[in-house]
Amino acid sequence: MSKPSIRFRVASYNTHKCRGIHGTISSERVIRVISELDMDILCLQEIVDAQDDAGKYDQANQIAAAFPWLHMAFGKTRPLHGGRYGNMVLSRFPILEAHTHELPKARREERGVLHCVVDLGDGLRVNVFNVHFGTGYMERRKQIEALIGEEILAKPELSGPRIVIGDFNEWTRGRTTKTLQKSFLSHRPRPSFRFERTYPGVLPLLSLDYCYYEEPLKLEDTTVWRSRKALIASDHLPLLADFSLEANAAVA
Repeated sequence: MSKPSIRFRVASYNTHKCRGIHGTISSERVIRVISELDMDILCLQEIVDAQDDAGKYDQANQIAAAFPWLHMAFGKTRPLHGGRYGNMVLSRFPILEAHTHELPKARREERGVLHCVVDLGDGLRVNVFNVHFGTGYMERRKQIEALIGEEILAKPELSGPRIVIGDFNEWTRGRTTKTLQKSFLSHRPRPSFRFERTYPGVLPLLSLDYCYYEEPLKLEDTTVWRSRKALIASDHLPLLADFSLEANAAVA
């Protein structure tokens, strides 16, 4: 008798350093949004991990403490406020490995990829790449070449299917989108001619956040989370992707 497939939800959320639309910084506001998502794996971008008297930059610890049953990994892209700043992954499943990869930049803010190998159980694992690209056209051209190279996505020793998700800062079907769609499937655009808009949060006009994946993963559904809390907590809306994976699927 075959085992049932494993179903899980991956969420991506650029928190804008927990700065809401009114300009105030609040980890608690972001935590309330995360609590609504019912996700199994959460990829956060623009998170500060720094100790300060007011607590407003102690974001990584505060978010992790609010969900003590989740495993956590942090990927530093640059120092900030006496601590570090970058991408973060929270997972209901054990995180077997976590690797931070720097991306090329052009006199702009440092960007990076946090790669986590996640153990789904039953001998299955998935590689989750939490991505934050730059805002400049030329730097994104360099960053996509680094991402698909042998140090990151094409690393020979990878085992298990890949999910590439995050803030790609590409609002048109440009080089990044075309390059990734050559090797990966992507979440379905809604309506059919465009991806769902995720930015700015309060009145989304642009599609900046994307999810790419490969078989044997099966994408069951995607949505952009538009709750009242999410509209004001950050300048991005969370992107959700529901996957299934057959329990007898090969990990290689």
